[in-house]
Amino acid sequence: MMRASAVCLIMGFASLTLETKPHAHNSTYYNPILPGFHPDPSCIFVPEWDNTFFCASSSFNAFPGIPLHASKDLRNWKLIGHVLNRREQLPRLAETNRSTSGIWAPTLRFNEGTFWLVTTLVDDDRAAEDSSRWDNIIFKSDSPYDPSTWTEAVHFEFEGYDTSPVWDSDGKTYIVGGHAWRVFPGILLAEVNLETGEVGGWKSIWNGTGGTAPEGPHIYLKNGWYYLLAAEGGTGLEHMVTMARSQNIHGPYEANPSNPVLTNANTTNYFQTVGHADLFHDVTGNWWGVALSTRSGPEYLYYPMGRETVMVPVTWDDDEFPVWSPVYGEMSGWAFPQQDTEAGGPGLLITDGDVINFEPGSTLPAHFTYWRYPIPESYTVSPPGHPDMLKLIPSKLNLTGLDGNYAGPEGQTFVGRRQQDTLFTYSVNLDFSPTSLEEEAGVSAFLTQNHHLDLGVVMLPASSSTGSFPGSNNSMSSADLIPQLRFRGISYIPVPADIIVPIPEAWSDKPLRLEIKAHNMTHYSMSAGPADALSEMRTILDVSNAPVSWGFTGVILGVYCTSNGYEGTTPAYFSKWRYTPQGQFRN
Repeated sequence: MMRASAVCLIMGFASLTLETKPHAHNSTYYNPILPGFHPDPSCIFVPEWDNTFFCASSSFNAFPGIPLHASKDLRNWKLIGHVLNRREQLPRLAETNRSTSGIWAPTLRFNEGTFWLVTTLVDDDRAAEDSSRWDNIIFKSDSPYDPSTWTEAVHFEFEGYDTSPVWDSDGKTYIVGGHAWRVFPGILLAEVNLETGEVGGWKSIWNGTGGTAPEGPHIYLKNGWYYLLAAEGGTGLEHMVTMARSQNIHGPYEANPSNPVLTNANTTNYFQTVGHADLFHDVTGNWWGVALSTRSGPEYLYYPMGRETVMVPVTWDDDEFPVWSPVYGEMSGWAFPQQDTEAGGPGLLITDGDVINFEPGSTLPAHFTYWRYPIPESYTVSPPGHPDMLKLIPSKLNLTGLDGNYAGPEGQTFVGRRQQDTLFTYSVNLDFSPTSLEEEAGVSAFLTQNHHLDLGVVMLPASSSTGSFPGSNNSMSSADLIPQLRFRGISYIPVPADIIVPIPEAWSDKPLRLEIKAHNMTHYSMSAGPADALSEMRTILDVSNAPVSWGFTGVILGVYCTSNGYEGTTPAYFSKWRYTPQGQFRN
């Protein structure tokens, strides 16, 4: 890879349990450092950029894709932008089919003044032996704070994923990656031209320790040794980090006798699925590791935020394998740099909530997220006659799309933000006057197209009601179309039956307040009421978050507008968007 000075690649935060004595006198911090839907972290320390730490994470079908966070102190992480921020960089993201498709694990590196991001666009619906399911790509930038500097994707051939660049001391550049394990498992290496994507012959250099799916490899050159880091066991409860080393980049590689070097498998720890790691050091030479983890406990049932980024301190003595501290919620680690919250960039600190009023002349915040590429004309901030509102034009498809996996070129009108707290309240005002059957607008706890929980205002026959609005008795039985509140969900896990209740007549023609609240670690409450009388808010239902605890991503809380396959065109207007963090569970 690079010389020792360039081995300081990766993200930031430290972590070690308070019971671990070596670092107890230094710094206390809390995992996850990047909460909510921030899996597969890759982080670097870049002295040339004012001693800043940068971290990238995977995004699957979410857009903008590949979020970048920066920190000056390993405690305060700020969203500075996204590597994938324009459709023309990678048009094929619009065509992905299946919730587990899209952008898989990225590797972020810095070399000779250039930031490099190597990743894989995966078509996970294609057969395991179909090499076209893996589209490996390279982006570069000379200024990560400026989204326009990230290039269009350069493609290269590899039957696998989790690709990572390595600059050797002799000037050669390589790519290391995990081969498609269902074809044959192994870590492969090839020489590469990062500018053109031209690769040499691929060579298998390590098969791992016997765990399922050896993947997520990185190579670090330190004191004449090539240290190979990998993940094994799959991304579930058997996930683990393993290492090997060699004095030649091509091998043979000798496994660390202490493997796995990091895992919470077969423990009762709240942090599970620990794996897919990366290493970097800080300005003082202390080493840190980052990995993904799921706050689920071994029961692995309730984890709506999905796979998040955690950090641990690492002790790496010369000529030895690095020793990783275990992952806990409260950690003690190396001394941090002086506190500094000024990491630059347009986004929020990771701990911030939302108070968004869609003022005239403003744009949607950097942390707002779509599912695949949006149709820009479907989203207008403060349109004429509706200041301080976000106008949504309905998509014909609802959040489930065509089949729970695909949405076609017309897409879905939905925009949201990640759930980043165990406990929170998310709410927004809705001004919506539907006129035709199945016109709908509302809020969603959206994990994927086949895993989401929605509460919306929808035009339906009065006879379709399943009951009365809580606290009222306004049930109706005619075939006349009326606006009703509807809860419905979809998941591979059982969800409650649809709830359809007429909106009270006293609220007709008034904006409503819709709310999703996590009041414990297992359930959301979904509520509605008049926007001008919050004391009249009523809970429509409490619903388990297990139906949105699945797969590779995490919940996005947001707003949608759809005609549900009919011909409706009525827009929805949202205002007073609020997301209030109210607590993190770490044990």
